Amino acid sequence: MEKMAGKGLGGEVIGFFLAVAFCIICPEYVSSAQRELGKGSPANTSATASPSGSVDNAIRTGAAVADTPRPTPRTGPYFDLVASKNVTALLGKTAYLNCRVKNLGNKTLNMQVSWVRHRDIHLLTVGRYTYTSDQRFRAIHLPHSEDWTLQIKYPQHRDSGIYECQISTTPHMSHYIHLNVVEPTTEIIGGPELYIDRGSTINLTCVVLYSPEPPAYIFWNHNDAIISYDSPRGGVSVVTEKGETTTSFLLIQQARPADSGTYQCNPSNAQSKSIVVHVLNEANSIFPLSGEYPAAMQRGGQAFAPTSATHCLVLAACLFLSLS
Repeated sequence: MEKMAGKGLGGEVIGFFLAVAFCIICPEYVSSAQRELGKGSPANTSATASPSGSVDNAIRTGAAVADTPRPTPRTGPYFDLVASKNVTALLGKTAYLNCRVKNLGNKTLNMQVSWVRHRDIHLLTVGRYTYTSDQRFRAIHLPHSEDWTLQIKYPQHRDSGIYECQISTTPHMSHYIHLNVVEPTTEIIGGPELYIDRGSTINLTCVVLYSPEPPAYIFWNHNDAIISYDSPRGGVSVVTEKGETTTSFLLIQQARPADSGTYQCNPSNAQSKSIVVHVLNEANSIFPLSGEYPAAMQRGGQAFAPTSATHCLVLAACLFLSLS
């Protein structure tokens, strides 16, 4: 018995040391086994808790959907701002100020849409009727339409300002529209006079500004005669680019003294503009002899400003300092 007990105790001691040695020699195996053991337990726990969590989430989601407020449709009239915008009108050309009212329905018997000029609080129209002695103003409204339009014929600069579209609710509702009456202007770059060498290309650029719409056409005059682009002279062309700012280019190749004179740009929707062109015959030009050059010249179709005496003195001083 004592021998067996000694053998058992010795086996336990040997087993303990073997276990310690195994842990020291093979730590990766032990740690991996622990990780696998750790994975198993939470997974089972989450699997057990999942059904109740799903039900709870479903209940919460349903409550959130139930609590979301639903948009209520408008019951009264209101303005459609997208279709009721500010207007830029061309001087003398009919302008239309539109006011779109939603949900007015059959309430036109009790509610009216009016136009009021804000500058002098002058009532212009009520419904389809005009209440002003100025015959340039007129109310336009088609049956079953949501648009209430104020027409202004031959608008002038004094007509610019704020106009109020008003619904006769209690209190009344108002939407303000700004009218801007503009007059396009014409400019010729490089004017009022332009000097160019003989044989160069004349390049005249006419710009039409402040026009709400491009001009229908632009034509050029030379000494009060319309320029013909297919004349026997040849080398004459026009390029027009239309947009918010319309530009017309008149190109005359191989300039000659006969091309001198007054050139006029004539847009269809703006005042004309003129420029005087001088084609210089270099053999007889007085400018190089006198030392006086015009303010604007073109060489090869490009405008430039001649070098002044001051610039020459500065260059000479710099050259002297560099050599000394």
